[in-house]
Amino acid sequence: MSETATPVAMVNVQIDGEWKQFPKGTRVIEACMQSGKFIPHYCYHPKLSSPGNCRMCLVETGRPKMTPDRQPVLDANGKPEIGWGPKPEICCAMEVAEGMGVRTSSPLVEECRKGVMEFLLINHPLDCPICDQAGECRLQEFSVEFGKGESRFIEEKVKKPKRVDLGERIVLDDERCIMCSRCIRFMKEIAHDDVLGFLNRGSYTTLSVYPGKKLDNNYSLNTVDICPVGALTSKDFRFKMRVWFLKETKSIDVNCGMGTNILISSRENTVHRITPRENDFVNSCWMPDSHRLNFHYLQSDSRLTAPIVKGEEAPAHWTRAIAAAAEQLKGRDPAKTAMIASARMTNEELFLARRLAAGLKIENFDVLPRPQKGDGFLISDDGNPNTTGAKLLGLATGKLPAIAAGVASGQITGLIVLGEDAVDCGISEDHLKNLETLVVSGILANATTRRATVVLPTSAWAEKRGSMINIKGRLQRLNQAIQPPAEARDDWELLRDLIQATGGSNGIYTIEEVFKLMASEISALKGLTISRIGDLGTQLTLNS
Repeated sequence: MSETATPVAMVNVQIDGEWKQFPKGTRVIEACMQSGKFIPHYCYHPKLSSPGNCRMCLVETGRPKMTPDRQPVLDANGKPEIGWGPKPEICCAMEVAEGMGVRTSSPLVEECRKGVMEFLLINHPLDCPICDQAGECRLQEFSVEFGKGESRFIEEKVKKPKRVDLGERIVLDDERCIMCSRCIRFMKEIAHDDVLGFLNRGSYTTLSVYPGKKLDNNYSLNTVDICPVGALTSKDFRFKMRVWFLKETKSIDVNCGMGTNILISSRENTVHRITPRENDFVNSCWMPDSHRLNFHYLQSDSRLTAPIVKGEEAPAHWTRAIAAAAEQLKGRDPAKTAMIASARMTNEELFLARRLAAGLKIENFDVLPRPQKGDGFLISDDGNPNTTGAKLLGLATGKLPAIAAGVASGQITGLIVLGEDAVDCGISEDHLKNLETLVVSGILANATTRRATVVLPTSAWAEKRGSMINIKGRLQRLNQAIQPPAEARDDWELLRDLIQATGGSNGIYTIEEVFKLMASEISALKGLTISRIGDLGTQLTLNS
């Protein structure tokens, strides 16, 4: 017998004259936001504790008026009349209560916000034109929307440390810090590495690491994401690009099986930064530094940019490269041919790879497993992003050791390698030289491409669309942020062409058609399309 969840008690709250219901325990700022009333804030973050130290979220609050016998006084509509308090209160650290009243934009509230903004700007440098945070700075935005537009402060501003090296990836400009303490709370509550704190008091308060410590945690760059001003900056992105020039593309991380949701920020076909995208089903608001910084190889000089056919003039045309690959694969003894695919490929690509193997009657196929030690948070024990998809589509067979042994012994003389380096799969480069046929696709030159009879350059994860299934069975979507270099093509397109060239099939012209065909054969995907996956993905029911 299944247990039923205990119902959450609801409380009635009046927000700007309208009565609404919220679960007991909801913070007032969250209730206001859910009611469509934006409350400016700095120290508040929905995933962190609320210290209530910026004072920007001040609102007027009140409680029901009471009769002498402690019954609420009701108005003409039968609702409690509110007795408003004499002064505003912060709403980030206060929970809703039955009969509470809230005013989010009264004259008193607006005047208080102007006063808070004036104090926050007293010692803040006016260096917006050279600040990395310009364009996405909450201080800049709120000073325009909620500030006075002028300053009465004529004294000398307090000078604080600049360009402070806090660790391997973070630089601090303390003049810009507004002491919201978000970074301190993140490191303590989420990263569990309590290395940040405030020194001194008043206008001379500064942010610092504890003596003998460095901000070198693998989640340190999340402090840059949540810093509302330009105090904490990423060494990797610092002074590289103005944020208003960047195009943001929603996608997923492919560095491990977690499938962290990300935003790819690009301009002029170059990725400039990766930041986490909120998804409470997967990664909340966070991601590890090692994953977010692992994108520079997209612009590597080692990128494969044009097809190559061994013994022929390079570069080859795609038509010739596909024809050459088909010529080498057709008519081969299936028992002497093997395929190594990759669990870094999308579901659509793996589906077509499986069809290619079936068309060539190849039974020796597998993907390269990447077991690793996870961190118990957002780095999983699986270094592949789509092992679940490879298993669902029948590509993960456990035959890789046998394939490597077959190549070494000479029993396997033809090999298709998709998105991997065969050397990583246990096949030495000397043994690759002995193969009669070696058809390789990938994005970077490696030992396998050097020995290949046909090289087919493909698109990287930020250059294509498709879907993957994370370790928890959540189907998620990759989206294209930039174009692939030169002649590189999407894997699914070249696989389709290989299938047609080696055995013939009906034409497939879009990735949506591939997914539709795949969903018609895989019960777990029945009724889904790429668009129905949604920005946050969809949970699949998979057989254990």
